[in-house]
Amino acid sequence: MCQEGGEAREDCGSREEWTLLFWTSLAVIVPVILTLWCSAQRSKRKTYMKEFFRKSKHGWHYTDLFNKPTYCCVCLQHILHGAFCDCCGVCADEQCLRRADRSLPCKEIMAPSRPDGSTEHRWVRGNVPLASYCAVCKQQCGTQPKLCDLRCVWCQTTVHDDCMDGLADAETCDLGEFHSLIIPPHYLYLVNKLRRRHPDEFTKLGASCGSSWTPVLVLANTRSGNNMGEALLGEFRTLLNPVQVFDLSELTPSKALQLCTLLPPGRVRVLVCGGDGTVGWVLDAIDAMKLKDQDQFIPRVTILPLGTGNDLSNTLGWGAGYAGEIPVEQVLRNVLDAEVVKMDRWKVQVASKGVYFRKPKVLSMNNYFSVGPDALMALNFHAHREKTPSFFSSRIINKAVYFLYGTKDCLVQECKDLDKRIELELDGERVALPSLEGIIVCNIGYWGGGCRLWEGMGDEPCPPTRLDDGLLEVVGVFGSFHCAQIQVKLANPVRLGQAHTVRLVLKSSTMPMQVDGEPWAQGPCTITITHKTQTFMLYHSTEQTDDDDDESSASEPESPAPHDSPRPPWLTTVQA
Repeated sequence: MCQEGGEAREDCGSREEWTLLFWTSLAVIVPVILTLWCSAQRSKRKTYMKEFFRKSKHGWHYTDLFNKPTYCCVCLQHILHGAFCDCCGVCADEQCLRRADRSLPCKEIMAPSRPDGSTEHRWVRGNVPLASYCAVCKQQCGTQPKLCDLRCVWCQTTVHDDCMDGLADAETCDLGEFHSLIIPPHYLYLVNKLRRRHPDEFTKLGASCGSSWTPVLVLANTRSGNNMGEALLGEFRTLLNPVQVFDLSELTPSKALQLCTLLPPGRVRVLVCGGDGTVGWVLDAIDAMKLKDQDQFIPRVTILPLGTGNDLSNTLGWGAGYAGEIPVEQVLRNVLDAEVVKMDRWKVQVASKGVYFRKPKVLSMNNYFSVGPDALMALNFHAHREKTPSFFSSRIINKAVYFLYGTKDCLVQECKDLDKRIELELDGERVALPSLEGIIVCNIGYWGGGCRLWEGMGDEPCPPTRLDDGLLEVVGVFGSFHCAQIQVKLANPVRLGQAHTVRLVLKSSTMPMQVDGEPWAQGPCTITITHKTQTFMLYHSTEQTDDDDDESSASEPESPAPHDSPRPPWLTTVQA
């Protein structure tokens, strides 16, 4: 009896163990299966949405949370997440996307005008911009908790539903404040109808857009700086014709600039949103246009700085970096007011020693060439950014990493005794070098993220620098610590001279080098820097910093100007 009771207890305990094991396994396996199923559905949904957005005529962007009260343009309901078109502003929840894509047309990049040559308004209901005001009653729009009020996608005019009947010229759109920058859809329609695509024909068509019409092309690098490029693309598509806004991650500058050949010669402006490397990429594409005998279509280039250094942007008055501190509308106003100036571009030819069967490496230079500690910092930064690009998405982080590499080089001094390993010639004359660690050859006034290298602290007289004088400024530095001192105005560089042609001979070992922030490690070689061409840039002169005042007093321009002149002495404005 006792034995039978013991066996029963063992069987009962065994059943309890198996029951516990079953429910434990179930508690682990079921969530895993659900997670995998949800992940697969999410991936499938993401693939479907991506394919749908690719085929759509709208510029859809999906968001998990709208940053303001938003209503679906189809079902009229309030939505928290869904998709919006960055061209026309239509919003829809996920269930209404297909209906919205079929029933709500987007901006037409090419369309005929009315018989009288005017353009019609293209109204979109609801979700008007914050702080927008009715063109009729001057009261704020979009204040009611529903899909209400109207906005024209071309001129950006907003009007209450009840005020529409009182709107003067309700059928005629003048393209708004930025009409002189927008490529009207009727212009492209007429170009498409042309049998003979000759520059004179484009000039005749452009006359219908007004004498002040200077269309702007926006080229944005979505990977520059703080990754603001994608958001900026959407804002520019909202204000301009989507055909004149390009994402350089999808289309090369050479292909984007072909639109210039369909516009009146000499009128086009190009806004480059990116860092110095992106600007150089675009300027190389412009040089390629010259090789194709398209000189008359060459555009004027301006910059919206998104990179880390942005020295060229600083030199041309566009600031050291853009972080959304001013609205895109103000950026376009600044482009309208900018002055045209000339800028030298240079050819850097690197012939490796002992390699006779290989063509010399040829690079284009806009800002500066350097060999030494600053090139070493750029090389280390570039190598680590290639490994973990997501970590280098902030301008502040990028500058901090540069600082760490500079601190490391102060201790290691990898570039010491440069004067024993390199020879320098300026316009064919050998220059005796002091005990240096680096040589920097500058074309522009700024270097190292905002430092005026040639002028230094401004306490020593030096010949002025210009963007268009065909001269390069050559300086030397004693190391990373000396570079840091120069940047905070505690020391001056070693001014080695100005020249039309610079030649450097690296006799032994491998040294870090860079051209406009693009670094590499170079063995024994001969480097020759010669003038390549001049390009037209746009200079923003409405704002002046204290540094500009310091430089005006430190340098003596050929034509004396007032101390508070907004135009630095190294710039010469040319006729647009």
